[in-house]
Amino acid sequence: MVSLQQVINGIKPLDEKAMGLAQRRWNTIAKPLGSLGLLEETIIQIAGMTNDHQVCLDKRCVVVMCADNGVVEEGVTQTSSEVTAVVTENFTKGETSVNNMANIAHAKVIPVDIGVARDVGGEGLIHQKIAYGTKNMTKGPAMTREEAIKAVEAGIHIAVRLKEEGYRIIATGEMGIGNTTTSSAITSVFLHKSPEEVTGRGAGLSSEGLKRKINVISKAIEINNPNPNDPLDVLSKVGGLDIAGLTGVFLGGAFCELPVVIDGFISAAAALCAVRICPQVKGYLLPSHVSNEPAGTLLMSALKLEPFLHAKMCLGEGSGAVAIFPILDMACAVYNNMSTFSDIQIEEYQPLE
Repeated sequence: MVSLQQVINGIKPLDEKAMGLAQRRWNTIAKPLGSLGLLEETIIQIAGMTNDHQVCLDKRCVVVMCADNGVVEEGVTQTSSEVTAVVTENFTKGETSVNNMANIAHAKVIPVDIGVARDVGGEGLIHQKIAYGTKNMTKGPAMTREEAIKAVEAGIHIAVRLKEEGYRIIATGEMGIGNTTTSSAITSVFLHKSPEEVTGRGAGLSSEGLKRKINVISKAIEINNPNPNDPLDVLSKVGGLDIAGLTGVFLGGAFCELPVVIDGFISAAAALCAVRICPQVKGYLLPSHVSNEPAGTLLMSALKLEPFLHAKMCLGEGSGAVAIFPILDMACAVYNNMSTFSDIQIEEYQPLE
């Protein structure tokens, strides 16, 4: 089993030669230069990730990390923690939003129990339970540093396994009641923003509930005093097992030279954790959309990433991440199948200054 430190040491820069060949391919396709914008840039980036200018994304999945959060005791959500377990099992039955969206996008949904508060089961569920949920972070650290590392390494191992199984791109998702609270806390610490600036209503809080949620996050940060320069300290003190697991998927994807798609707010918070652990990870990240949560734009800005979609989504589960697979399919279709200027005997466009 590869360790976190081995992964950090093993992540390489993107392959410039493959990216150059991909850029040349785009430049020879019979259309105006750069006219597909971000689609072209993304295919070039994927070529660099995979060390291959012949880009193929035909086998894809969405990894959904499922875990509970002890901070739910503080009344920061509209529903109880039991919903986490119910939805986790629904992933295995094909009954969730992301299951339906993934069917259209030809992606497999892979749910992972990394910290659900009770035992759950179902066909295709990966069991990587580190603990039965985290502790209440207003009374001390959400988890130990050792638990956070174990959760990160669980995510890494899943990415490695998926690479071995032939997957070419991984989307990320999560399920965990209370995880917009933990994500807001992480974002507040990393970006040096007040909880008020980064905290939203999650799955439908009232104004009074939102105020309570902000106060809870402020209390947790004050009590635990997480070190913004130590991502594992932040994860363990005010994070969640689902976020730690996703952090590992981003790290593992980069280690395996696989593109990994960021979903929304919670997934982006995990992506930022991964980049803070190892800056080289950034080259292997693909943003999908800007979450409608207040910190959505802030996180994309902090990661210096430009998402494909601005659709006011905030569902989670990986729903935004799988939504860009059809867009990437269209980009690949043009890149791989379209005639070149040479094929149709027309002079190529030349770059203009």
